[in-house]
Amino acid sequence: MSASAEMPYFINPSLNMEAEAKKEAYEEALLGIRANLQGEDNMIMKMVTINALLKSYLTYYYWVGFYCVNKGKLTVGPYQGTLGCLHIDYSKGVCGKAAREEKTQIVTEVHALAQGTDHIACDPNSQSEIVVPVFNKHQKLIAVFDVDSSQVGSFDEIDQHYLELILQEQFASQSLEMAYQLD
Repeated sequence: MSASAEMPYFINPSLNMEAEAKKEAYEEALLGIRANLQGEDNMIMKMVTINALLKSYLTYYYWVGFYCVNKGKLTVGPYQGTLGCLHIDYSKGVCGKAAREEKTQIVTEVHALAQGTDHIACDPNSQSEIVVPVFNKHQKLIAVFDVDSSQVGSFDEIDQHYLELILQEQFASQSLEMAYQLD
């Protein structure tokens, strides 16, 4: 399947937010995430809820989802948006780099990166990206959380702060080795 620059009818284009509006939206989403996931320990339920609430509150989220550690690679997990890459090697793309370095990656303009190695173009409408590593309670990498925007420069330290907080709160208590284990 080849990527098309035409935006799908069911996806809204991203709308960047000013810093204060962004903080306010994250605070509202954080309250919703905490309320909905209080006492929840099923990782898939956590992932889908986080995706849905963040995409609902943050207007610049074009694609949002998890890539789960699975047999030494990243495998697409729960997400919202257009078709995602199915498998990502740790040596490829922004998600691979976040997994390899176990460090949050913020990319202002993804098309400025070397395509196929530093960036994997799953959707040509994606213009900027943030990828945050997800760790279990043993500080073992279990997934990366990927967000794309159809606007350049959507992500910054505000996003990094809130996403790292949300993911730490929701997954650092998990003892699972990988996110695909279902209970």
